[in-house]
Amino acid sequence: MKTLYNIIFVSLFCLANSVSGQIQKIAFPVAGNKNIEIARLSPVPADKTLKIYLNGEWRFKQGTKNTPIQVPGEWAMQGHNVAAGETVTYSRSFTIPGSWKSKRVKLKFDGVSSHALVKVNGNKVAEHEGSFVPFESDVTDFLKSGDNILEVEVQALTISDILACTSQYAAHTVGGILRKVTLFVLPEINIADLTVSTSFDANYKNSTLKLKAKLINESKMNSTVGLRYLLTDKEGKVILNKAFPLNKALTAGESIVSEKSFFVKNPRQWNTERPYLYNLTTELLIDGKVTQQNNQKIGFRQVEIKGNQLFVNGSVVKLRGVNRHSVHPLTGRTISKELEIKDAELFKQANCNYIRTSHYPPSEEFLEEADKIGLFVENESSLTWIQHHASPMWKLWNYKDEKFLPYMISANLEKMQASKNHPSVIIWSLGNESMWSPLWKKVLDKVKEFDDTRPTSFHDQCWGGFNNAGSKADIANYHYPGINGPAATDTMSRPTLFGEYAHISTYNRRELVTDPGIRSAYGPPLVKMYDSIYYHKGNVGGAIWSGIDDTFHLPNGTIVGYGPWGPIDGWRRLKPEYWGMKKAYAPVVVQNLNERKIQNNHLMLEVENRYDFISLKDVSIAYKTNNDEGEVKSFIGPHKSGFLKIPVNKQTTEVYITFKDPAGFIANEERIGLSKTPVMQYEPVASLLMKENAGAYFVEQGEITYTIDKRTGLISKAESHGERILEQGPVFCVIPMNSEDGGKPNVAGETYQNNIYPLKNYPLYTLFAKNIVAQESDDAIVITMETSYSNASGNIKYSFMKNGNVKVDYSVKTNNLTISNPYQYGMLFQLPREFDELNWKRRGDFTVYSPDDISRDNGTAKLNAKWISSVEEPGKMPAILWKDDANELGSNDFRSTKQHIVYAELKNRNNKGIKVLSDETQSSRSWLQDGNIQFLIADYSNNGSEPFYGSPFTDQSVSIKDKQLKGSVTFRLR
Repeated sequence: MKTLYNIIFVSLFCLANSVSGQIQKIAFPVAGNKNIEIARLSPVPADKTLKIYLNGEWRFKQGTKNTPIQVPGEWAMQGHNVAAGETVTYSRSFTIPGSWKSKRVKLKFDGVSSHALVKVNGNKVAEHEGSFVPFESDVTDFLKSGDNILEVEVQALTISDILACTSQYAAHTVGGILRKVTLFVLPEINIADLTVSTSFDANYKNSTLKLKAKLINESKMNSTVGLRYLLTDKEGKVILNKAFPLNKALTAGESIVSEKSFFVKNPRQWNTERPYLYNLTTELLIDGKVTQQNNQKIGFRQVEIKGNQLFVNGSVVKLRGVNRHSVHPLTGRTISKELEIKDAELFKQANCNYIRTSHYPPSEEFLEEADKIGLFVENESSLTWIQHHASPMWKLWNYKDEKFLPYMISANLEKMQASKNHPSVIIWSLGNESMWSPLWKKVLDKVKEFDDTRPTSFHDQCWGGFNNAGSKADIANYHYPGINGPAATDTMSRPTLFGEYAHISTYNRRELVTDPGIRSAYGPPLVKMYDSIYYHKGNVGGAIWSGIDDTFHLPNGTIVGYGPWGPIDGWRRLKPEYWGMKKAYAPVVVQNLNERKIQNNHLMLEVENRYDFISLKDVSIAYKTNNDEGEVKSFIGPHKSGFLKIPVNKQTTEVYITFKDPAGFIANEERIGLSKTPVMQYEPVASLLMKENAGAYFVEQGEITYTIDKRTGLISKAESHGERILEQGPVFCVIPMNSEDGGKPNVAGETYQNNIYPLKNYPLYTLFAKNIVAQESDDAIVITMETSYSNASGNIKYSFMKNGNVKVDYSVKTNNLTISNPYQYGMLFQLPREFDELNWKRRGDFTVYSPDDISRDNGTAKLNAKWISSVEEPGKMPAILWKDDANELGSNDFRSTKQHIVYAELKNRNNKGIKVLSDETQSSRSWLQDGNIQFLIADYSNNGSEPFYGSPFTDQSVSIKDKQLKGSVTFRLR
C-alpha cells in the first residue's frame, strides 16, 4: 500500500510540476527590497463589448464518448463518472469580434478542478493546478479569423485536490470547470494589475489611498504612457482626479510598476454596518489619449490587531458569523450568481457580520455582494487536514516535505491576488485544521510579503494537546470550545477566533429524521454561548459550523455529503437554527425582559447596543401596544447600554418592539406582556360514574367512557358516543439517546446517504398490575395500582375529575432498565390515525417567533405523513416550506418536540380529540407509527446526541440508572 501511495504522489507531483508554466507571472516590489512573483490576473473591463462569457453548453469527451455538458458545473453532478488519473476534454468554439484585432486577448478561468491544460486551436496556452482560484492566459498569438477551438483537458483528484481534501470532503469527485469562463480584450500596452489599499490617520478621520499599478507593453513599439485616477462617491461627486505621466518611456516587452499615495480628506468609511463604496476609475494614457479604462468599487477600511483584540477603522469588532460552503444539492460546488447573492443576503439578515469561506476561496460574485451589503470575510485557502487524522494520505506522506511547499504557497497567493481589493476581506486564512510546521511558517512569510494590511489566521487549536503545534499566525484559533472557552481567550496574547463552534446537529442523523425538534433546541444555548463570547475581550468572535446543508443529489439517485448541518438547507429554505442564530447574534439586546419596570407611565427597557460602529440613532425603533404605536429615538453608542422609554398606561397589556437595521431588515423584535395570562377554566361535566366487571373498570366522564384493563392497569381505550379517541395509554415510555450516523463509512466520519431511516419508539412493556384500589368521591374517581414492566416496576394513579380533566401520576424504578441515558421520558398515548391535527401553546425561550418556525410558541400543524424512498427525495427540489417537509412519521412541524407546553392538542376533522394541560415544564411530541398516532408528554427532554456541540448545549443530559422517576400528565378528551 505504501508503494502505491508513493507512486500516486510521484505521478501527481510530475503532473503538477509544470503548473502555471504557460501562465504569465508579474513581479512586484514588496517589503525588504524584495520582489515577489504573482500569476497575472488582469483587471477585466467593465465594458460589455470588451468581454465574452464562454458559459453554457460545451462538449465533454471521455474516451470515445462525446456528449454535451454545462459550464460552469461539476461533471459528477451531470452524470459523468471520471476515474482518478483519467483525463477528460472540454471543448467549444468561439469567434473574436473584428474590433478586437490588434489587441491582446486574454482567457480567464475562475476555477477548474483540479488540473487544467488549456489549448486554443491545438496550441497549449495554459496549465494550472488548483480548484477554486482563477487563472488567465494570453491567447492572442493562437487565434484565427472565424471559428476558434478551445479545449480544456481536465483531471480531478490531483495533488491540489488531495491537499485540500476537496473530493474527499464532498464524498464524490469534484471535477470540472466549476466557475465562469471569460474572454476579454486589452490594448497591447495595458494595465496588468492594480492593488488598492487604504489606511487612516491616528484619529481615523483622513485616509491615505495607495494605488500600485503594473503596466506592461505587449506591443512591438516603445511608447510614453501615463495614468489617471478618478475617485467618485455614490452620487458621482469627484473626490480625486489625478493624471500623471510615468518617468520613462515603456519599451517593447517591458513592464513597470507605478506606486502612488493620495490624501483623501474625511472619506466615508467602509464597515459592515455602513458599507460605503466609492468608484475608482483607472485610465491608461498613451500620448494623452485614454486607451484603457477600468472601474472598480473600493472601500476605505483599515484592519489592525492591538493586544488580543481585532480592530477595524479603530473600532473593536466582534465577529458574528458562519462557515460557508459553495453548495447546491443539484449542482454541487458550482452555484449561480443569484445564489451567491442570496447566500450573502440571508446571512446578513440573520445578523451575521462575518463569513468564513470554508475551506476554499469564494467566488468573485460572493465577494462583490459582501462588499455591497457589508459582511466581513475570512478568505480561506484551499488547504485542509494536512497532517490531520481525517486525511488518510498523511499516514504515509511527510507533512514537512518541501515538495508540498509550492502548492501551499500558490494556494494562498493566487487566492490573495484574486481578492486583494475587496474591503470585505479582512482576514487571510492560511488553511484548515492542519498541523503547523516549518512549511507553514514559509507560507506565512510569503503571505505577509504580499499583503501586510490584513491579519492572518491558521485553523489549528491554540490550547490543549490536540493539533497544537505553535502557529505563528496573527490570530489564534480554536475549534469547538465549550462554555468555558470564551474565558480562556482572555489568557491568550493573540486575539482568539472560534473558527468553528456551536456545531449544528448532524451526526445524530436518525435522531434528527425522527424528531426535527432537536433543531429547535439549538437557539437558547447559542444565545448563552454567544453572550459569553461577546463579553470576553480576547474572543474575536466565531463562525458557527456550518452555514448551509452540505448534501449532493447525484443524478443516479444517490445522496452524499456531510449532511444537513446548516441553519439554511441546500435549497435555501430557513431551518429552526436560522432563527436561533438570528436571535443569538442580535445587535440590539433587551436585557430586562424578565424584570419589567414601569416608571412615570413608561416601560423602562435596558438595551445593549452590540453594533461595532453605529449608535442606535441609526436604528429605527418602533413599538406597538394594544392601544398605541410610535417610534422612539436612542443615542446609545456601540458596545454601550442604556434605557429606552416606551409610553404605556393602565390599559396597556402588551408591548411589541422592533429594531430595524440600517439595511432595512428587522434585526431584533420582542413582545412584552404586562398582564398575567388568564388561567383556563372548565365547567364541571354532567356526570362521573364508575362501573366494573371481571376484566376492567369503566369510567364515564360526561360523554367520554374510559376502559381500564385490570390485568395491565392501562387505559385500553377511550370513546365518545362509540367514536374511538384513545387506543391506549398513557403508558410510561423512555426514548434513548441515539447518535447513529446512519451513514456510509468514510475516512472522516460517516457520510450522508439515502438509507437513513427514522427510529421507532415504544412504551415499556407492561406485564401486569396488582393491588388495584378504586375510590369514588363527590369530585373525582381515583384508581391506584402497582405496575410491573418487563424490566422495571412502579405505581400509577388515575384521577378522573368532575371538571373533565384526567390526571395520571406515575413513579417508575429504573433498577433493571437497559436505557441509562434518555433523550426523553414521560407518558405515551396512542390515538387513531385520523387525529392528525396538532395545536399547541407553549412558553417560548424567545418572545417572538417566525410563523414558519417549528419552534414557534403557538400554532397548528398537520400530520401530512408521506412515505419517501430515502432520507430526502433524490433530485427533487421541494416546493414547500421546510416546516412542511414530511416523512412517514409526519411533517417536520407535526412530529417535532414542542418544549415548555401550556397545552398540546390532537384532534380529528370532527373536532374530537385530546388536550394535554401543563405548567410549561413538559414537552410534547406526536408522530405516526404502526398505523396510530403516538403522543408523548415528556417530563424530561434534552437537546439530542450531537457529539460536536458541548456545553451549554449538552447541559440537560442526565443518567437515570438506578433512579426513581416521577411525573404526571393532565389531559381531557372531547
